[in-house]
Amino acid sequence: MTGASRVSALAPFRIRSFRFQWPADLATSWAFEMEMLILGWYVLVETKSVLMLTVFASLQYIGTLLSPMFGVMGDRVGHRNVLCAMRAFYAVLASLLMVLAFMDAVTPAVVLVIAALLGLVRPSDIGMRTALVGESMPPAQLMGAMSIQRTTQDSARIAGALTGAGLVAMLGMALAYAAVVAFYVISFVLTWQAGSGQPARKNETAAAKVSPWKELREGAVYVWRAPQLRATMLFAFLLNLTAFPLFNGLMPYVAKEVYGADQTTLGTMVAAAATGALAGSIIMTRYGGLFRPARAMLGFGAAWLAALLVFAQTTHPAAGIPVLVLGGMMQTMGLIPINALLLRTSDERYRGRIMGIRMMAIYGNLPGLLLAGPLIAAWGYSAMASLYCLFGIAVIGLIGWHWRRHLWLGGAEANRR
Repeated sequence: MTGASRVSALAPFRIRSFRFQWPADLATSWAFEMEMLILGWYVLVETKSVLMLTVFASLQYIGTLLSPMFGVMGDRVGHRNVLCAMRAFYAVLASLLMVLAFMDAVTPAVVLVIAALLGLVRPSDIGMRTALVGESMPPAQLMGAMSIQRTTQDSARIAGALTGAGLVAMLGMALAYAAVVAFYVISFVLTWQAGSGQPARKNETAAAKVSPWKELREGAVYVWRAPQLRATMLFAFLLNLTAFPLFNGLMPYVAKEVYGADQTTLGTMVAAAATGALAGSIIMTRYGGLFRPARAMLGFGAAWLAALLVFAQTTHPAAGIPVLVLGGMMQTMGLIPINALLLRTSDERYRGRIMGIRMMAIYGNLPGLLLAGPLIAAWGYSAMASLYCLFGIAVIGLIGWHWRRHLWLGGAEANRR
């Protein structure tokens, strides 16, 4: 790698806000991964029910419909301020669960209630952190910044998965949750140093008099009238409906019921997927500027589903783990262009609302997970996963064909490099 390449890849760190935000996002992502792995395994072991596992995973996304309002508030009072409030909320919930664990008072019902409360806020975190990056980053550096920012999720998924499983096995749930609380607190402190804390429309004195619902409608109309934004939102929803339930929520079921493995193997599987995702993030950090965003989004998204289709046919970790690495790489290389495309082809006044609407796509996880439970019971995991993957690939093809003028042509706005 040449010196110029190194400067180009690390250029976002020249921005003070990004130097604080990156470790803050890393700490948050690490805590998320530890927390969900600890609780997901707990629910599966205590209830012995894949249905309860899918209910638990689904509760993490019940707040997706609130994401646009988080975006409205970010545009009004500052993205940093909203993000700080969210991360303080995570710390309070984790502290409550930690205290209950020390008192040996944790039950599946308690875990589901905590998951529901966390699910009201957590889906908006990625959108708000992305909007905060867009607030401070020059447009020419957005693809690189999105790639570097994505490493916070991917690297944390590796370390969080392995650490979460290991801490519970060695120290028990209470002490493992003490580590989760510590990461949330660190994240809050660092986030407070990022960004300006100023609203995107600070010069519009009449903005405060406008109804939040009217602002939300304006954002929705803006997205609907831009074909590349509308198609990208649909694409993101599709991946959350079909790919994410297989890659995240149902991983404990595959480890325990398909592979007949234990918690340590689950951590290894999650870390393998995240290792591939991290590799994809690094590739995009270095070479992302060479890809046309919309084409990369469609192509790598379809490749991710193809990898998951292969994974669905495996019956042993030795076969499944390498496929997870490849799937993780395709996942990241398909997701990074989404946010870069949305930020580069939209008006900055709508940035928070657009990312809030983008986070609504996470709602696809809810029906995807809830439908998966009965389908697994009726047909088995392999058949259910294969159906999801084939359906997703077919719809990606339809999206690419229907919006080919806006997503596939080299001269389209969504394919600017």
